[in-house]
Amino acid sequence: MPANNASPGSPQLRKRKTEESADATSDANSESSEKFTEEQLRAVEQIRKCKDYYEILGVPKDAGESELRKQYKKLALQFHPDKNKAPGAVEAFKAIGNAFAVLTDPVKRKRYDTYGLEAMQTTENYPTQERYYYAHSFEGDMTAEEIFNMFFNGPTYVRRGSQWQRFHSHQAHHTHEVSNRSTLLQALPLLLMILVSLLSSMFVSDPAFSLTRTSKYYYERRTNNLDIPYYVKENFLQNYKNTLPKIERQVEDEYMMQVRTSCFRERNYKENMIWKAKHFKDITLETKARDLRTPSCDILNDFYKAYNRH
Repeated sequence: MPANNASPGSPQLRKRKTEESADATSDANSESSEKFTEEQLRAVEQIRKCKDYYEILGVPKDAGESELRKQYKKLALQFHPDKNKAPGAVEAFKAIGNAFAVLTDPVKRKRYDTYGLEAMQTTENYPTQERYYYAHSFEGDMTAEEIFNMFFNGPTYVRRGSQWQRFHSHQAHHTHEVSNRSTLLQALPLLLMILVSLLSSMFVSDPAFSLTRTSKYYYERRTNNLDIPYYVKENFLQNYKNTLPKIERQVEDEYMMQVRTSCFRERNYKENMIWKAKHFKDITLETKARDLRTPSCDILNDFYKAYNRH
C-alpha cells in the first residue's frame, strides 16, 4: 500500500481533517470579519426601522421623480453591498430599491398611497411572516442591483427564469436615443415660440419718436401745428424727412390721447371727492374738492380752442 493512503482511523488522516477544518474556520472567520463602521451599522438599522417607502428614501409624500432619483442615487451608493459590509446592508439596499421602484411607478404609487404596505404585500404575494417585507422582493422584474447599475452605467443583468442575461450596449443606447427624441418633441413648441419671438423682434424697428426724453430719444422737436414737444434720435431727419408731416400728426394724436386719459382721471377723482364730502356732510372737504384743479382738462380745452382757430 502506498505511503500516502492512510487508513480511516490512522493518525495521519485525523491530522489532515483537523488541518482542513482549521483552514475552513479561518476562511469563514476572514469572510465574516469584513470591516464596517459604526455609522454604517446605524444607517442600516435606521433603514430597517422605517415603516414606509417615503421614510426609507427620506423624501416627503409629494416628492417628484427628480427628487426620488436624486435620493435613490445617494442611498444606493451608501448601502451598496460593495461599500457597506454591515449586517443587514443587503436587506436595506433591497428596501431602498423597492421604495424607489414603487414611488416612481404612477400606478403602484397611487395604490400604495391609497392602501399602504399591506395592499402592496397582498398584490405582490409577499410572505406575511417576513419582518421587513418591503425589502423581501424587488418590485417588477428588476432588482435593486439592476437599477443601481442602470443609474451608474455599470453592467446590467436581467433575470430570465433561473438565468441571468446581460443587456447589450446597443439596447441601452437605443433607449437613450428614444428618450432624447421624446424630450426634444416635448420642448419643440417652446422652442418655436422663442424663435418666433426673436424673429419678430428682429423685424420690428424702433418707433420714430417718443413723448418723453430718454437716452435713446434725446433731441427735442416740436410739431408745426400745435407746438407739441416730442423727442427723436440723432439721425431723425435723415430717416424721416419725407414723412415728417405724417409723423407730427401721429405725435399730436398720441399726445392728445394721453391728455384725454389724464383729464378723465382728474375729473373722476374730483367728482368722487365731492360725493364723499356730501355723503359725510363735510362742508370744508367739499370746498377743497371743488377747488381741485384738473390741469390736463385745461390743456385739452386750450387745444380745442387753438384747433378751432385754425
